[in-house]
Amino acid sequence: MHNAGDGSTSSKNAGRPGYLLALSLGALGVVYGDIGTSPLYSMREAMHAHGAPPGPSQVLGVVSLIFWALTIIVSIKYIVFVLQADHHGQGGVLALTTLVNKKMPKHRKDLPLLMFLGLFGAALLFGDGMITPAMSVLSAVEGLKIAAPMLEPFVVPLTAGILVGLFMVQRRGTEKVGRLFGPVLLLWFAALALLGIPHILRAPEVLWAVLPHHGVDFLLHSGWAAFGVLGSVFLAVTGGEAMYADLGHFGARPIRLSWFVVVFPGLLLNYFGQVAMLLHHPQNASNPFYLMVPQWALFPVIGLATCATVIASQSLISGTFSVTTQALQLKYLPRLKVEHTSDRLVGQIYVPFINWALMVCCVGLVLVFRSSSSLAAAYGVAVTLDMVITSTLFYFFMRYGLKWSRWKAGGLCLFFLSIEVVFLAGNIVKIPYGGWIPLVVAGLIFLIMSTWRLGRQRIAALRSEMGVPLETLVSNLASGE
Repeated sequence: MHNAGDGSTSSKNAGRPGYLLALSLGALGVVYGDIGTSPLYSMREAMHAHGAPPGPSQVLGVVSLIFWALTIIVSIKYIVFVLQADHHGQGGVLALTTLVNKKMPKHRKDLPLLMFLGLFGAALLFGDGMITPAMSVLSAVEGLKIAAPMLEPFVVPLTAGILVGLFMVQRRGTEKVGRLFGPVLLLWFAALALLGIPHILRAPEVLWAVLPHHGVDFLLHSGWAAFGVLGSVFLAVTGGEAMYADLGHFGARPIRLSWFVVVFPGLLLNYFGQVAMLLHHPQNASNPFYLMVPQWALFPVIGLATCATVIASQSLISGTFSVTTQALQLKYLPRLKVEHTSDRLVGQIYVPFINWALMVCCVGLVLVFRSSSSLAAAYGVAVTLDMVITSTLFYFFMRYGLKWSRWKAGGLCLFFLSIEVVFLAGNIVKIPYGGWIPLVVAGLIFLIMSTWRLGRQRIAALRSEMGVPLETLVSNLASGE
């Protein structure tokens, strides 16, 4: 198994510290925008889902769940393990499916089922790719309603305009976009940490939430409301699957370095800061992120948050481009124009048709739902299913690709699945309220890809039946027939 970074970066430059740091900064701007902007809405939606005014046990329980979700699902599952599964430098569920297909014995009866499962996982990324930009940008621009209530009528049109601008710059390529967005995201994560630290210092008891029993006790004593809270807590980790899909843009080493040095610490400090504030001011649960910001800094933070959420959209957009290209290479889609935007990184591409289709869908969702809280009901279902599919496929990759024993691979994946299935149960309750949208989109994409693949296979079989064998052709030519 080769290193993921080797497949996507120039071997001449990949080992240079300066080049690694540059790629890591670029990865901040492309890979971590989605998960990096989750503090804007995750805690808020969890408090809304709980319903009753939050007490100390509720807020400590929620942040404990967020802490362990980020640690287990992102830090351990994706960063440590799943990023090892690269297919010629490319990542994502479709690349993982291809690896499983190559490594597994061909006589296995469950192989076709796994291939279709992986194909549906790739289709789910398209459904998520149209919701993430709308959700992220809208949640940031809504800060205007707190800073200046008279600007509320401009929130929706301003969000739509920002999204149109974002999709228009995609043709420049993710390397150039990453150079522009990376420093902004670095500033954003620094701001997240600086906003959280003063509140943590005023209520250091919040740090006890790292003990998992806070989250377990909260779930056990919340009744049916726990399912809604789990669906909201999961919003904190929704960028994990996109991070894997973006592997080909930068490689594994820059993605890991950015996570452990910048992203993970910044997220934790902000989440714990929000809860520290809520311990003393539970009335701020309506929007804990913006209400933790000092009044003098509100407009600058709204501006920075808007820039960060524009960048958040980039991770899903570039991930969708990667999955589209992989599907084209595997003959799952009809021909589409693909533009390579870098002469150094082979995974950096731009797909015009997908770009404009996503733009229309994103703007349409903003105009229909009109608030990030309404969109939250549609957000998370597709990503949870994708994570469950990735864990399932990763078991077979470890068994046949990494040659792990059945018990070792099964134990690890069962551990991940036990957590993700609980989150899936929390997200299923969203389906009647908008969660059906990404599932319908994924179903349509899956139908297109599977039909196209089966059609090509049947045409190839017909050509083989109707064609003249090579030996017969050579014999006929030799005899002059």
